[in-house]
Amino acid sequence: MKNINNKNTEWFEVWFDSPYYHILYKDRDHKEAETFISNLVTFLQPKKDSLFLDVACGKGRHAMFLNSLGYKVDGFDLSENSIISAKLKETTDLHFFTNDIRRPLKVSHYSFAFNLFTSFGYFDDENDNQKAINAIAESLDKDGTLVLDFMNCNKVIANLNKQETKIIDGIKFNIKRDFINGHIVKDINFEADNMPYHFQEKVKAIFSETFKGYFSKANLTIESILGDYDLNPFDIDHSDRLILVARKK
Repeated sequence: MKNINNKNTEWFEVWFDSPYYHILYKDRDHKEAETFISNLVTFLQPKKDSLFLDVACGKGRHAMFLNSLGYKVDGFDLSENSIISAKLKETTDLHFFTNDIRRPLKVSHYSFAFNLFTSFGYFDDENDNQKAINAIAESLDKDGTLVLDFMNCNKVIANLNKQETKIIDGIKFNIKRDFINGHIVKDINFEADNMPYHFQEKVKAIFSETFKGYFSKANLTIESILGDYDLNPFDIDHSDRLILVARKK
């Protein structure tokens, strides 16, 4: 079996750049993403000349829709293949870059930074998590706003789907999930092109109090905590999401 994760690379560096990642998650709900962005714009009331940053943007579905609403948007991701794909949709007001979340793309530049769809929590080292929040904060201008959308770990852990199988494009993905050492771990096994593969996703279970600590150290003040893409208030036991809205001090 080809075990892609190894000691020399982080799991997300290889998995997110793999064509199989995009096959497994090809049916992500674009309508849901557009509804979320529309609701955020209504909630945040940005000025028309506001500059947006999509942090860990993947192939840019959120950034592209935000740009279609008339806003200038930059997006970045560590996955070079995702950025190559996103760049095909660039406009004069929409640009994509390869960048590490622990480094600010531009300093004191953006009115809003979005980190959406649990694109955080991939590092084992707490210092790296803090570096990432610090870098996003550094990218914001005075009074800039960060929106961070994470899973509600309380609900996910309580309702963990231990095992499932998905058949997509003729590939049978066998998925196992577990909660191990403070991380939600997903083992993904499948066969493609007559070769068995194994990937592992590992996301740190980060709760609201921990995020509050990260934000405080980065001089970000939390103004709202929301629980779903309709922006209802956060409920620790029942909300699907943990959406934090914070302003730079």
